[in-house]
Amino acid sequence: MKAVAPGKLILSGEHAVVYGRPAIAMAVNRNAQAFITEEGAAGTVSFDLPNLKEGRDSFTLRALREFHGRVQRNYEEFLAGKLSIREVLHKPVDLFQFAFVTVMDGLHLKMGGGVNIRMNSNIPIGCGMGSSAATILSVLRGLGHYYRVEFRPEWYSRYSLEVENMQHGQASGLDTYVSMHGGCVRFQNGEAVEMPLPRMPLYIVNTGHPQSTTGETVSSVAQQVGAANTVWEQFEVATNRMVDALAHNDLKAFQRAMKDNHRLLASIGVVPGRVADFVAEVEQAGAAAKICGAGAVAGDAAGMVVVVTREAPAQLCAKYGYELMTVRPDPMGVRVV
Repeated sequence: MKAVAPGKLILSGEHAVVYGRPAIAMAVNRNAQAFITEEGAAGTVSFDLPNLKEGRDSFTLRALREFHGRVQRNYEEFLAGKLSIREVLHKPVDLFQFAFVTVMDGLHLKMGGGVNIRMNSNIPIGCGMGSSAATILSVLRGLGHYYRVEFRPEWYSRYSLEVENMQHGQASGLDTYVSMHGGCVRFQNGEAVEMPLPRMPLYIVNTGHPQSTTGETVSSVAQQVGAANTVWEQFEVATNRMVDALAHNDLKAFQRAMKDNHRLLASIGVVPGRVADFVAEVEQAGAAAKICGAGAVAGDAAGMVVVVTREAPAQLCAKYGYELMTVRPDPMGVRVV
């Protein structure tokens, strides 16, 4: 049995969405897949993570529940300012251990025989494309189907957000919503309004894995900028301009709104200098670009950059040593295939 969940791109409003301002995001044709099979001794769970080169780990349900409790206590310490978000979970498999218990206990499921969960993904990890949310949702949806539970999106959204908080601190819910439902949305305060899928020519450019995690970057912005800063109002203006541009399929207006968003992201300190230089050269060529995730507050890399241009910036990417990829919107959210 296989469940699939798409990744996402934020076209406008990252960081601002954490402070109640709108963001525009769309699901894309890169996804995470979870394969659920019966395997092993009764009451045991094995996780197979080939993309993360962690091999395979097996646990008893009792051990997973004890682990779940420890992670929750770590998270409470993080909320109290006693731990950094990086200390809540220690390695990638921790996220999936926590997710398994969350959905099993949340849906009051009885395990029975042993279960193997194998995960694959073609979403770049830690680069701003919603890899965590997509992977979590594929696992949760797959487990629900495996145990023959009625699919109710609100259940899976709630559990997915609970798990994502363990990695990102206090997630906005945007990644979870887009991966759950697919398509393109204007998202604000947990509510989403569907929008037409962009018909703009989009490319994504991988500038490398950021040195700071999403959680660390969001926490840094909270400390350095804060919720009361008027910059969030400016983000909202840029996002609403992009909404209008999408509604009218106006490429030039869309690019102007993206440039405004990029300058605001630079002003809050999440665009490393080398990435800013790349964006400046994109703009000199008559196009627009911006980071499409949290960015970074350390190092030279910032994960994915989205570029809106009629011609692929192949030579410029080669100059910087960045990987260039095409991307298309995905109208579908998490599903069993």
